[in-house]
Amino acid sequence: MSVALMWEARAVDGRGPELLAWARAQTLAPAPSRRETFQAPQDRVLVITWWDAAYDADLPELADPPGELVSRSPHRWRFQSLGEG
Repeated sequence: MSVALMWEARAVDGRGPELLAWARAQTLAPAPSRRETFQAPQDRVLVITWWDAAYDADLPELADPPGELVSRSPHRWRFQSLGEG
C-alpha cells in the first residue's frame, strides 16, 4: 500500500524564500520513497512525501517551522493511493 503525506504552510509576507529553504533543509528518518516540494502564490510551500506503508502507519512528518516564518500553523493531510486511472 502507498500513502502520501502533504504538508502546506504559508509564510509571512515576503518570507516565502526562507520558508522554502527551511522546508527543503528538513530531513525525515527514515527517508520517504519519494519527496517533492512546491511553491505557490502568497508565499505558500507544499511538501508531499510518499511512503510504502499502511494508511495509519506511524511515519515521520515535517515539523512546524519557526513561528516568525509562518502566518499560520501548517496544514497536514494524509492520502491513500488508489492506483492509476
